Amino acid sequence: MKIFQQQLTLKKRNKGFHLITDDIVRSLPQLEEIQTGVCQIFIQHTSASLCINEDADPSVRKDFESFFNELVPESGSRYKHNTEGTDDMPAHLKSALLGISLTIPVHKGKLALGRWQGIYLCEHRNRAEERNLMVTLFGE
Repeated sequence: MKIFQQQLTLKKRNKGFHLITDDIVRSLPQLEEIQTGVCQIFIQHTSASLCINEDADPSVRKDFESFFNELVPESGSRYKHNTEGTDDMPAHLKSALLGISLTIPVHKGKLALGRWQGIYLCEHRNRAEERNLMVTLFGE
């Protein structure tokens, strides 16, 4: 069994849903050494999240953003926790809904994503900072 772990820092991105599949694959040259295994990706933040969805049509990412902004609106009087601004608590709620960790099978040295699947960084803050991921690969 081989185990590799890499911390990856993603550049600042605007609020929205961003494809990061290539960023992750580029950070893991060891991926080619795993024929059968698992890649676990964990974001070390409470105001951003991760998900897997369509990577072909950019309008999907815009629709995700619109949907989550309607589902969890920013409102100064709605939330008590607003230490960092009106997007503070909504960002935490969106992160809780979408999740902070992904597990992806590895098959023959590649992430075994479906034909139209990509990994999204879901950035929920209006003025986000760099985001840190911990990526762990294990398998044979």
